[in-house]
Amino acid sequence: MFRCGLLVLTSPIHQLLSRITPILNEAVSLINETLIIHLEPEFDRVLNKVSVHTTPPTESLSKLVMNIYAQAGNSKQCPDVRILLHNITTLPSTCALPHMISSPVEVVLTDFQDIGSNFNQFLNTSFTLPTAPKIQQLSNCSDDNQDVRDVNDEDVKNGVNNVLQTYGHVVLGGTFDRLHNGHKILLSESCLRAEKKITIGVTDGPMIKKKTLTELILPIEERCLHLKSFLSDVKPQVLHDHSLVPIVDPFGPSIVYADMTAIVVSEETKGGGDAVNKKRKEKGLNELDIHVISLVEDCHHAEHEEVKISSSSQRIRLLGTLLRPPLIRPNLPSKPYLIGLTGGSASGKSSICKRLHKIGAGIVKCDELGHKAYEPGTETFKEVVKQFGEAIVGEDGFINRKMLGAKVFSDAANLEKLNQIVWPAIAQMAKKEIETFSEQGLEVCILDAAVLLEASWDKMVHEIWVSVVPEAEAIKRIMERDNLPEERAKNRIQSQLSNQQRVNVANVVLSTLWEPDITQKQVEKAWTGLMERIGSYDAQHKL
Repeated sequence: MFRCGLLVLTSPIHQLLSRITPILNEAVSLINETLIIHLEPEFDRVLNKVSVHTTPPTESLSKLVMNIYAQAGNSKQCPDVRILLHNITTLPSTCALPHMISSPVEVVLTDFQDIGSNFNQFLNTSFTLPTAPKIQQLSNCSDDNQDVRDVNDEDVKNGVNNVLQTYGHVVLGGTFDRLHNGHKILLSESCLRAEKKITIGVTDGPMIKKKTLTELILPIEERCLHLKSFLSDVKPQVLHDHSLVPIVDPFGPSIVYADMTAIVVSEETKGGGDAVNKKRKEKGLNELDIHVISLVEDCHHAEHEEVKISSSSQRIRLLGTLLRPPLIRPNLPSKPYLIGLTGGSASGKSSICKRLHKIGAGIVKCDELGHKAYEPGTETFKEVVKQFGEAIVGEDGFINRKMLGAKVFSDAANLEKLNQIVWPAIAQMAKKEIETFSEQGLEVCILDAAVLLEASWDKMVHEIWVSVVPEAEAIKRIMERDNLPEERAKNRIQSQLSNQQRVNVANVVLSTLWEPDITQKQVEKAWTGLMERIGSYDAQHKL
């Protein structure tokens, strides 16, 4: 297979609409990373050496673009598809040639019947290709293929010459986390409508706090880079200095610029377009034409995922996968392979540990070791009493944890002193349990530790796994489990590391937010990936 391919389609748009499925399937079977699609429906004119060859945006062309992205979005192994629109314009002077493609093209696929010097000349004058790619005609486009026929859909035929309303400056907005084909439809429709400028409000800050698995949303800088890369390929002439604008409110630049004339929204955000026009009217600005894009169904969505193609579903599917490679820990033994599992209060760590134990992992419960560390007669007991006084020892000879808590939780310095006594003791006890598991021949051991990062126990493990639930869900669980008022439950959560801080260093993230069977599938996925990594780790460790 090729990493990146350029698919040049020269058939009329109405014919492509009838046979795009076999064409796309064949192209996808040959390309595994990036598929760039160039539409040249008036190829005869191009071969007649017209210097700037442009095609006006029509209803049927817009439908074809949506169909391609919709089909690609519902293919489980589809590469990154990008349909070039730099030549789709009513302003020929804005179409710069040759066009620069960001990825190195290894193969050019085409439906053109006569590949020869004219086709090569077209490629050389139309694109900047650093190396000469292989050129290959698609088998689904031969003359004797029965699927090559005109489409009979009257709406399509009528739309062939029905040119879209275009605008000088188009605005749109969204989170645009991990660009998917639903995003690409929204962006492409905006590119078809925009002749000179596009402005995109990219939501951040408080605007993303209520989204599913917000901790897994890419940083704003990375999302903007992905948007710029896509637009630079698709229609670079609409990019300008302020095309990508981070926003922390629902309106952003859409109520600022007087030269904007249209806004592109999805079906679920049409109300946002109406709200923008209300604000613009209040500010004395022109109202924007609103163009609504249909949502695309995700044929592979699970019951707890969205029906449409969405970033939320993509983030859900990241659960249980490797988000970043483990750090090399040459000081750690290869067996057992050590996983540090952490998470905030009520995040479901215990549930995850039980599932991992059933699969075959040994579990070291650091909370329980912490209780043992305080037992009378231990060095830890002596050090704590020496530091905080005999008054914390109860009549039964054990440390009164409530009295100790009163001394440390209201005084950060005292809490730090206590941690410096107790954490090393817990670490030593944990190491002894790990040695026992090693002697038993266990392949994987889980260090279940709420303070894994705070205590620097992450240096004791090969990987960090994090369990997360939204703060509101954690507060609700604490209130029900511990019979606490909301304020105390909230204080407990906010006194700990945030989900984001933990996820920022996590190798694997899990969530118990949904039904138990969904947690089980996440754990099984994580375990399967872990077994593959352990095999690789063992091989490297033997070198």
